[in-house]
Amino acid sequence: MIKILAFAGSSRKKSVNKKLLQIAALAAENEGAEVTVIDLADYPMPIFNQDLEAEQGMPEKAHEFKKLLVEHDGFLIASPEYNSAFSPLLKNVIDWASRAESDNEPPLLAYRGKTASIMAASPGALGGLRGLVFLRMLLGNIGVTVLPEQQAIPKAFKAFSEDGNLIDTTQMHAVEKLGTNLVQVLKKLKT
Repeated sequence: MIKILAFAGSSRKKSVNKKLLQIAALAAENEGAEVTVIDLADYPMPIFNQDLEAEQGMPEKAHEFKKLLVEHDGFLIASPEYNSAFSPLLKNVIDWASRAESDNEPPLLAYRGKTASIMAASPGALGGLRGLVFLRMLLGNIGVTVLPEQQAIPKAFKAFSEDGNLIDTTQMHAVEKLGTNLVQVLKKLKT
């Protein structure tokens, strides 16, 4: 079975990116994947510092997050945009999970050979699109194949209905397609 890890680069309780992620995750489940949705607020870790790592090793929550990445075939990532880039929270968890925990661990074990779909929601007019450019570049540099389709939802504070769906049905279908496409690609890669 295809296993997908889904997470948003926001720890806010009412994050629009968490709402966006739920739509893609449900579509991936409906396409036959086992989807694990996590909240990065449950994985607190210090800002990456190599001196801290040398003194204390990888923090437990960073290790748990990395283990989840390793155990899954692909990722659904929803990213808020902070000043034209992705969030510091998202960068920090990616950085910690990129670290080897032993001398014989292959480089970038949690990322190499993985496939991801990315999306963003933002109150701005571009919907987080600028941050996705940097996220795509970062993920590609660490060995993740990022599917070409992505979705950015502008004016996000007004884009969702009370039930958590997108009001615009075209946007809704596009986000659902991110989840289903990821599953379809991963199935092809596994056969």
